[in-house]
Amino acid sequence: MKSFIEYSPSTDFPIENLPYGVFTSPNNSEKHIGVAIGDLILDLNVISHLFDGPLLKSKQNVFKEEKLNAFMGLTRPHWLEARATLQRLLDASNPTLQNDKELRKKAFVKQSDAQMHVPAEIGDYTDFFSPLYHATNCGIMFLGTDINAFKNWKHLPIGYHGRSSSIVISGTPITRPYGQTVPAQSSIPQFGPCRLMDFELEMAAFVGGPPTALGERIAAKDAEDRIFGLVLLNDWSARDIQKFEYVPLGPFTSKNLGTTISPWIVTIEALRPYIVDNFPQDPTPFPYLRHDDKFNFDIKLEADLKPENSSEATTISRTNYSYMYWTVKQQLAQQTVTGCNLRPGDLLGSGTISGERPDSLGCMLELSWNGTKPLRLQSGEERKILEDGDTVTLRGYCINDNGVRIGFGKCEGKLLPAVPLD
Repeated sequence: MKSFIEYSPSTDFPIENLPYGVFTSPNNSEKHIGVAIGDLILDLNVISHLFDGPLLKSKQNVFKEEKLNAFMGLTRPHWLEARATLQRLLDASNPTLQNDKELRKKAFVKQSDAQMHVPAEIGDYTDFFSPLYHATNCGIMFLGTDINAFKNWKHLPIGYHGRSSSIVISGTPITRPYGQTVPAQSSIPQFGPCRLMDFELEMAAFVGGPPTALGERIAAKDAEDRIFGLVLLNDWSARDIQKFEYVPLGPFTSKNLGTTISPWIVTIEALRPYIVDNFPQDPTPFPYLRHDDKFNFDIKLEADLKPENSSEATTISRTNYSYMYWTVKQQLAQQTVTGCNLRPGDLLGSGTISGERPDSLGCMLELSWNGTKPLRLQSGEERKILEDGDTVTLRGYCINDNGVRIGFGKCEGKLLPAVPLD
């Protein structure tokens, strides 16, 4: 497959990818839906009339919305038809866009000229705790034993309901929060700025398909038609605030201070060639959580840390999405097992994705082993936890034997100092 759009072989966004996002351009302040191709964005608002297949011909208005929810709310056959249409229009042998200079001028925007936005109206956000090695490490650090300390963990995907209003797009700064913490060797709480700010290397799935009714359940084996695509996610975490507040009801203000996502939603169809075996599960889950097909992905993940006064970032973690113990199908099944209703645009976070190696851990808590093993950065500085001015950048990509790369772009945020209280 070859596109008439020229791009580097190392691009995150070849014609095999075509992720969806929402952007504004210098000449138009209206939010438009687009797909990334090389260094460009194809504006779907401008070419909505070209979606003339049997399913989308009467649904072209979904590409004129300011968010992706309406398109997400269609069915998987609609999504497949849209992908086939886009690949056909961008193919080097197709003259429709290639030879229409006026249409091309209107339809393509440089990514460097565009401003990206949160791609959907996120009604609800659930953050899961699904990678095995992260859960194991937390058990060892805080409970002195392995994953078996969490009696429920291997029986169901554990999660908590997060705050959708504080989900922000890559590039948005995050401010160090205030909260109640308890200093070491003390039992008396104090109030002040968080001292232990951390990042969490995660991915998240956008829910698609028509809304479900309250009381309707979706089994894992039927969940694929409800998963629109994946993004990178950094669920910033105030560790010392979390330590004091999380018993008995779990994270609250320690997690609602900001969650960063990457702007481009990579579809399941683009990721399908990179499916790998599911993580072995023992004991066997209950029937509603079982699915026989593979639905894990070989997505290579990296986290960079750059201090404010440094020109060089250090890659501090290299891990892989395939470390997920519970698949996103199982997460969605657990979300709905009680009859909880879903809406297109809901977001399901993976939990911190850590691997087996010391350099494959997905947060500072693990990388510094709760502050006992400082990280040495390229700048010569050391880190046990994030400091003001630090920029964290997450990246993710799949790559095949021919060098075709399916990337997610970047998920980036800078930690700003706490704002003084009056």
